[in-house]
Amino acid sequence: MHVADIWSYPVKSMLGETVVAASLGPLGIAGDRRWAVRDLERGGIRGAKKIGGLMKFAASMAPDGNTATITLPDGKRTSSDSPDVHRLLSEALGIDVRLDELPAAGEREHFRRGAPDSSDPIAEIRAVMGREPDEPLPDFSIFPPEIAEYESPPGAYYDAFPLMIMTTSTLRSLQAALPQSVIDVRRFRPSLLIDTGDDPGYPEFGWSKGTLLTIGSATIEVDARCPRCVMPTREISAELPEDRSILRYIVRELDQNLGVYARVRSGGTIAAGDAVGIG
Repeated sequence: MHVADIWSYPVKSMLGETVVAASLGPLGIAGDRRWAVRDLERGGIRGAKKIGGLMKFAASMAPDGNTATITLPDGKRTSSDSPDVHRLLSEALGIDVRLDELPAAGEREHFRRGAPDSSDPIAEIRAVMGREPDEPLPDFSIFPPEIAEYESPPGAYYDAFPLMIMTTSTLRSLQAALPQSVIDVRRFRPSLLIDTGDDPGYPEFGWSKGTLLTIGSATIEVDARCPRCVMPTREISAELPEDRSILRYIVRELDQNLGVYARVRSGGTIAAGDAVGIG
């Protein structure tokens, strides 16, 4: 096995970019999810689970390493430090929003959840997870307990874990199962895409909790399988349209999961092409 792609997402829920090499630390890939959109109408940081249009935007880190270049759905560009960025995002999304940068550690109120969209908590969860009325909800006990109160673990903009890993075998298997769907890695937002050659099925499901992966000078620990929410069904572009059949298959045939969550056991530098060892 080796690293096929390293993905960084400078702005939460926007399309990201592949990088040749990256530093891994407690928050995952350096520079990943450094900014996020705040809903000024309902409050709270919001991702594409609630504001689906965010997946039509793209973000890349500028050469200075301190700002993100954001491409709007119409192709226009702005910067995370532009005085117009909040207005441009709000106009494109049709919602009054603000682009926030990850604050210093300890500012827990910054991460508190905003107002729900529904007075029915089960309906709210089903909408976020994209579940049909007759479909089960995932086992939420795998998630850090603080995300019941906060949009993300305080101090980070990732949803629950700093890394999500998928394999090339998984993408190939999913496309074979859903030949009418456009299976594209961008729908699933992995941190690392691992090339597993001709291995069949979904190899990462064989990595149990606690499995250690060594990549470059870093060690990664697998934490749990990744229950999928509504985001893989969202429209990204005309070439990647809305497709709810993908999630229906994942829920029905893959016990709701695709890919695995992981955390950084020991930091280091990784690069595309690095061998992946299991130990």
